[in-house]
Amino acid sequence: MTEAVIVDAIRTPIGKRKGALSGWHPTDLLGHVLSSLVERNGIDPATVDDVIGGCVTQSGEQGTNVTRNAWVAAGLPQTVAATSVDRQCGSSQQAVHFAAQGVMAGAYDLVIACGVESMTRAPMASNARGGTGPFSPAFLAACDNQLKMQFEVAQKIANDWGITRSDMDAFAIESHRRASEAQKAGAFEREIVPIPLRDEEGKETGEVMTADEGIRHETSAEKMAALPPAHFEPALAPDITAGNSSQMNDAAAGMLICSRETAEKLGLRPRAAFRHFAVGADSATWVLTAPNPVTRKLYEKTGLTTADFDAIEVNEAFASITMAWEREFKPDPALLNPRGGAIAIGHPLGASGIRLMTTMLHYLEDTGGRLGFQTMCEGGGQANATVIERLG
Repeated sequence: MTEAVIVDAIRTPIGKRKGALSGWHPTDLLGHVLSSLVERNGIDPATVDDVIGGCVTQSGEQGTNVTRNAWVAAGLPQTVAATSVDRQCGSSQQAVHFAAQGVMAGAYDLVIACGVESMTRAPMASNARGGTGPFSPAFLAACDNQLKMQFEVAQKIANDWGITRSDMDAFAIESHRRASEAQKAGAFEREIVPIPLRDEEGKETGEVMTADEGIRHETSAEKMAALPPAHFEPALAPDITAGNSSQMNDAAAGMLICSRETAEKLGLRPRAAFRHFAVGADSATWVLTAPNPVTRKLYEKTGLTTADFDAIEVNEAFASITMAWEREFKPDPALLNPRGGAIAIGHPLGASGIRLMTTMLHYLEDTGGRLGFQTMCEGGGQANATVIERLG
């Protein structure tokens, strides 16, 4: 089987919803990453076999195949195909799976996986409008006519695992501390592609954004404890707050993937290889629980254990999800989201899968680690899991 390798992995800085990147149309935001990926690696873009992009809210400005639109808008060859994937929050992690597996199968030599989300300009759930909505009576019947909001699901996970409000707040504070420390040390600089800021009319302001916008460099248990529940019915999720949940964000990310032979032919340095993949699913009602079963599935298939990994990324959609994973699989705490996670850095839905993997790759390179593991929960009760091995 052909070996699939990562040649490069980059991302924009992550902007807050209605923040610094709100002036960027999501097509152009992703186009900025795609053109940067091509330019910095010196590849002929016409030789790219496919561009596979993750995006969750595929409507409005992110509709009609945002990945293809981004490639064309960036002035890249229109003879190259592109498509958009929706596996909810794991969309760009799934794009990576499809891209790498295409290389391994011999269908691709050189491929780009990417992702974008502007939660400012394509608000979450705006693609659920129209008709009677996306959930038919048959779907609801299969779910006992229950469709739970994520805040309530996060609360149930916390209750099931004995995770308290103070536990989640402390976890969130540590996420910010790690991300703040990494940002101040310049640990994100190699993975971030600076981006010029634009005003409401899309005109460049002359300023350039180089760092994530949402990291809190100073927070405390007292500040966290003062935050109210995020659910509009507080009794359903009394312990889930904006502080121990991920942010809403705007960002894009991209990854250049090819066969080892193609990398050698083009003079590109393979930085990591894909070793294992898994996808899994759990309850479609309690939709955030699948990271644990997909991890078990990958461990059973490969014989790997938590102790084999030098870096682990479990997306912090809510603190309780990552903490539930931590309680079952018992990693070295220092290796779990070592540079902070979505609570601090942000969760730009369709870009998050590659954001996590990009940060993990750079951490492995900076620390000399070998194996990295990534998983994340996804709407509909699904999850992806990926193992990469740093090379060199």
